[in-house]
Amino acid sequence: MSTATTSATAAAAATIAVLDPATGEQLDTIPAGDEQAADAAVRAAAAAQPAWARTAPGERAAVLKAAARGLRGHGVAEELAVLQTRENGRPLAESRAGVEAGIGAIEQYAELGPLHRGRALQGEWNATDLMVHEPRGVVALLVPWNDPLAIACGQLAACLVAGNTVVLKPSEKTPLATIGLLELLGLPAGIVQLLLGDARAGRRLAAHPLTDLVVHTGSVTTGRELASARGGELRKALLELGGKDPLIVDAGVDPVWAAGQAALGAFANAGQLCTSVERIYVHAQVADRFTQALVEAARALRPGPGLDPASTMGPLIDERQRGVVDAHVRQAIEAGAERLTGGAPAEGHGFFYPPTVLRGARDDMDVMREETFGPVAAIRTVTSFDEALEAANGTVYGLAATVLTGDLARAQRAWRELRVGTVKINAVWGGAPGGAAEPAGASGTGFGYGPELLDEVTRTKVVHVEPAPPA
Repeated sequence: MSTATTSATAAAAATIAVLDPATGEQLDTIPAGDEQAADAAVRAAAAAQPAWARTAPGERAAVLKAAARGLRGHGVAEELAVLQTRENGRPLAESRAGVEAGIGAIEQYAELGPLHRGRALQGEWNATDLMVHEPRGVVALLVPWNDPLAIACGQLAACLVAGNTVVLKPSEKTPLATIGLLELLGLPAGIVQLLLGDARAGRRLAAHPLTDLVVHTGSVTTGRELASARGGELRKALLELGGKDPLIVDAGVDPVWAAGQAALGAFANAGQLCTSVERIYVHAQVADRFTQALVEAARALRPGPGLDPASTMGPLIDERQRGVVDAHVRQAIEAGAERLTGGAPAEGHGFFYPPTVLRGARDDMDVMREETFGPVAAIRTVTSFDEALEAANGTVYGLAATVLTGDLARAQRAWRELRVGTVKINAVWGGAPGGAAEPAGASGTGFGYGPELLDEVTRTKVVHVEPAPPA
């Protein structure tokens, strides 16, 4: 580890194997992360925080700008992308895009941080009233495995530019790219501490009395646990959790185009994105041609190792996740859904599962209720837009939704009535820089990205000043 980042991963007897999901082979091992390591990481971050908070915002921003320039240096971004693909299986082109997004997020927060102003309030004529932002202190970042570099870069930059110090715990499934990232950022010593380990290490980190804020991107189960623990101590947790995102295909749209959008949403990163399309409600008028085109799109994909240029879809992250996906598919088929393609684990090495299309899914099936997080497109035919909206809202999740329609009035209804943080009309991916959304329902709380993240990682303090009377 470079002098810029102090590692608090003291040697421990227990270790965790890091596997290549494309082969099942071991890439490396990391410490399991004991209580002493978590305590050392938090205390080191707490010791560094006062001096970093006193550093001028412009100077903090300059540090981040320099870090971004370093990541754009010759071959550095490619090195990180390859490392991420080796440990989470994404096709290399997708990993490159993730690294680019991460570097862009660092640059954006470096610009936004010094502009994150308080405001003056109008009080008495001889008094001054202000609302000012100040850092929360020590932030624990619990980063997921599916897009680790992009998420780590954005959240890390927002926390640091605001004057916080950070303890960063990557997923035990994908720690290597994060280790590489911190070695390359060139940050001042002490302001970022690395904690390696499994979920137990994350719980120790979140429970530490010197941890002022926990930022978790991951499963609902872990999010509920963190929210309960932090809430009991009246301390804040910022949570972006799972989703069960619906796609509505309205009557009158081009069914082949709609199928292409569905394939992008359902099969990108083998369905392992929090905003993957997991439920499809298609109008009966276009259902047959849409379904045929979606099956064709699924069969055209080429699952394989992410470093193979011929691969268009990578593996699932591990055998456990493949088991979850397969259980959802088998339960749906046994309950009456029709398997049109895919639907069984691939043979051979690695944790591959083929792109799968199911027709005749019902809302009481696990594949339509629980987060599958795999390359499965489950289709239910509807007879009206009203039916589709009602079904799309029939979930505890509320991350995002996509609506494909040529009817502006229906599009307006959709973004008004869907109980989610993000509504996408006629495109499953995309959005302008600076957009941010707060998840609904079981999908989380607070803003995990965008300018609003700066509000989440700071406290707002009110200051009232009056002149003292003459002595």
